[in-house]
Amino acid sequence: MSDNQEQLAMIAITLPDGTVRSFPSGSTGFDIALSIGRRLAQDALALKLDDTIVDLSTPLHSDARVAIITFDSPEGKDIFWHSSSHLMAQAIEELFAGSRFGAGPSIEQGFYYDVASEHRFREEDLRLIEQKMLEISKRDSKIQREELSRTDAIEFFKSTRNDPYKVEILEDTLKDVDTVSLYHQDGFTDLCTGPHVPTTSKVKAVLLTNISSSYWRGDSSREQMQRIYGITFPSEKQLKEYVTLLEEAKRRDHRKLGAELELFMLSPEVGSGLPIWLPKGAIIRNELESFLKEEQRKRGYLPVYTPHIGNIELYKRSGHYPYYSDSQFPPLTYHDEEGRKEQYLLKPMNCPHHHLIYSSKMRSYRDLPIRLTEFGTVYRHEQSGELNGLVRARGFTQDDSHIYCRPDQLVDEICSAIELTQFVFGTLGFNEVQTRLSMHDPENQAKYGGTPEVWEQAEKDVKEAADRMGIEYFIGIGEASFYGPKIDFIVRDALGRKWQLGTVQVDYVMPERFDLSYIGSDSQKHRPVVIHRAPFGSMERFIGVLIEHTAGNFPLWLAPVQAVVLPIAEDVHDYAKSVQQTLLAAGIRAEIDTRNEKIGKKIREAELAKVPCMIVIGQKEQESGEVSLRRHRIGDEGRFSISGLTEKLLKEITART
Repeated sequence: MSDNQEQLAMIAITLPDGTVRSFPSGSTGFDIALSIGRRLAQDALALKLDDTIVDLSTPLHSDARVAIITFDSPEGKDIFWHSSSHLMAQAIEELFAGSRFGAGPSIEQGFYYDVASEHRFREEDLRLIEQKMLEISKRDSKIQREELSRTDAIEFFKSTRNDPYKVEILEDTLKDVDTVSLYHQDGFTDLCTGPHVPTTSKVKAVLLTNISSSYWRGDSSREQMQRIYGITFPSEKQLKEYVTLLEEAKRRDHRKLGAELELFMLSPEVGSGLPIWLPKGAIIRNELESFLKEEQRKRGYLPVYTPHIGNIELYKRSGHYPYYSDSQFPPLTYHDEEGRKEQYLLKPMNCPHHHLIYSSKMRSYRDLPIRLTEFGTVYRHEQSGELNGLVRARGFTQDDSHIYCRPDQLVDEICSAIELTQFVFGTLGFNEVQTRLSMHDPENQAKYGGTPEVWEQAEKDVKEAADRMGIEYFIGIGEASFYGPKIDFIVRDALGRKWQLGTVQVDYVMPERFDLSYIGSDSQKHRPVVIHRAPFGSMERFIGVLIEHTAGNFPLWLAPVQAVVLPIAEDVHDYAKSVQQTLLAAGIRAEIDTRNEKIGKKIREAELAKVPCMIVIGQKEQESGEVSLRRHRIGDEGRFSISGLTEKLLKEITART
């Protein structure tokens, strides 16, 4: 009998390599990590229990698949940085009594916390908070989870913690939840689902990076708060490596390079978040547009143009107003000559206009798919604290396309849109691309248009297309648009940072709202399905990311100035000018530098301007009818005949290598 009891008290744990080990019921993730190795137990942050991440201290009472989460695990940084936001909040509370806390999530690089405080935080305060965080870390305080009923949690945050922001979350956002979790550490408590690292001592290195303003719950009519950003690591060495990357990121900052390379400008006289493209930047943009237009022509896309404003009723019909009203400019109110009132919006989206184009005449099933495309400029009233050069602007141009197809054509069209997006990223040198299938949250159906059945079908279509294309993806619950699921493409740049750029979206909702139809083979009306597709996403954002990815060293086909002719002396100026004219006539963007400067200085300045090709011409080149080619960041490539050089450069430009 005792043998049977002992057997029942054991559970089977399957490790990631498939190994199965027996552990006493009630063992924790820490126990499992320690059985594998002391180093793993030291690095362990949390436990992956089947497909759920839980605290390392969670007792296990049944057979399970487990994995130990460390800082280097896919989920590890998110847990580490979320715990660090709590650590920062505790430090702020100890230093600045009376501070209250809004939201404190982890983000792509670190974390932030929104703080309501009478104290106005400055740079020197960040250093004090860093020191306090490290002091709390050395206390090695256990981080403990407690589950309470929602009503008990409300009472706790009203009396014990006196935190009105957490009370509001409990009374509003979590009003339908019976049980919530709190995390305690050394006298500090936060409302959180977790999981968290087991102790404060896991955080060994801290850097608080920035202070900006925010609004409680993102609502500009609510209290203004102070958002403090930071990043932490399990070792000082990792922080030093990050600071090195940070310095490189500053050198690559698209706003800095955009000014130095004369690509674009931002002026308060025009308005915040409204970039102006300078000639060199306009060339890059034109080249990218021409590249995509050429590919779209091959794939049967039809170009359209739509206005920059539209009647507000159009956006009410689509649901963009008031759904996105917080991020839209206020309506423009207009009274015509007869006193009738009309309201217009700066265009927040291109799709409603395209739906009207589709519905402007009756369509047959034989006409489909119809692929409309536009480089359409839209406007969003982003908060001033969120603006960031080109990558977060208030006016930007989307490479927007809307594909109207029959249900039996849908998966093929999604696959084609995925293929085009992959081709664009590959051509531009983004070789590391993650794919997220952004699905709706079935627990919050009111957030979305359409019925649960429509969403089930749309998500099935998206997954089928992704599987057919053989792309690896992860699922993002709650990341869908209000009208349909998305395939989002997240590129990793040269510094390892992630940027969400292109997207493909499936939409069964808008065809209903706009009463879109086609006549089927049965002579009856049927609903088309719409695919929203944008490989670049936003031209401004894409170019901003591209500038930082390449550090402004654009490939030859994209460079604003592809070649500069550098005569060594005045007596070869005429020959140098003839070389420039030959290049220009061949369609190569070439300039000439005839200043009375030494050739070394001309080359250095061309290097700083990141011109791909420097054509050096001296007496020997003139006598032989040749030129010497020097490549940016490479050096001398030898001498060529003018026709040989032209052929070489055109071949590279055409291939877009």
